[in-house]
Amino acid sequence: MPIMIFMIRSMILGRLFKLDKNVKIKIEHEISRIDKLITDATPLLKLCKMRKPDFVEITATAQILHSFYNGVESVIILFFKNSNEKLPNDIHWHRTLFEMAFGSNSKNLKIISDDIRKRLGEYLSYRHFIRHSYSSELKWSEMALLVENLEDTWNAVKSGFESFIENN
Repeated sequence: MPIMIFMIRSMILGRLFKLDKNVKIKIEHEISRIDKLITDATPLLKLCKMRKPDFVEITATAQILHSFYNGVESVIILFFKNSNEKLPNDIHWHRTLFEMAFGSNSKNLKIISDDIRKRLGEYLSYRHFIRHSYSSELKWSEMALLVENLEDTWNAVKSGFESFIENN
């Protein structure tokens, strides 16, 4: 969905949905934490783009990818708690929450535009892999594209979050 349609839809929904001031502050704090993560990780991310990282660098980069997606989830959860949306609590709750962020929820609230769905979904999948793997099982070939696209992906997601905040 182009950003303009996303913003118009958010404005229409905004009449039915209002973000609490304290929730906005919490969301902005979470966004700043992800910004700091990306900023602090920049030297490592640049190094990994120049050459294949060693075991320690791969392990550190995996943690960055994991933290990034967890931060995105934290923001999504804050949006839905504010709207009194029932949060998922089954074994697949991360995937369900992901789908909810794209409008699959009782209020049809779309927190993130569809144009980022596939890319963000790759971070969700990798987050799951990281949670259930040993560092020795991490493969740079499976991480390289995620690292390459991390800043662009974050900027697109952050833009969606900020638009939603601004219009609600």
